[in-house]
Amino acid sequence: MAEAATLALMREYETVFLVKPDLTDENVDKVKEKVRGVVNRDGGKFLRFTIWGKKKTMYPVAKQPRAIYIHAHYLGPSKLVAEIERNLRNLDEVSRYLSKRLADDVDPSTRPEQEDLKLAGDVDDNKPFGGAEREGFGGYDDGGMEDDSGYGS
Repeated sequence: MAEAATLALMREYETVFLVKPDLTDENVDKVKEKVRGVVNRDGGKFLRFTIWGKKKTMYPVAKQPRAIYIHAHYLGPSKLVAEIERNLRNLDEVSRYLSKRLADDVDPSTRPEQEDLKLAGDVDDNKPFGGAEREGFGGYDDGGMEDDSGYGS
């Protein structure tokens, strides 16, 4: 009896992957359905997709300064992550991916499936990246302080 209970337990995973920024919503949905199909086919349980939107990357990825970030949250056996990553590697639309195990021995009945979520992403494309958007950052404004060093002025 105890063996049957341990067989039903799964691991909880999340995978974040980046797709090309010029993809339409229909093409992003095709990539999502491909991942969802792999999870369902290999005995896992898909919990939620969250599309974080188009965001600027720290450095160019696949010669693109921006990417669409997608977060997948699912349950499954240990071999499932390798199969998902193999499928993502074969898709031309996917630039990068990263998977992480969140928990071991999760009962699938305790984790309900949730509705997919789509966030706006970066709204302002002209916003500078990093800390430069803070007021008073950069430039030569010394905040009105006088130079008492005796050098220069």
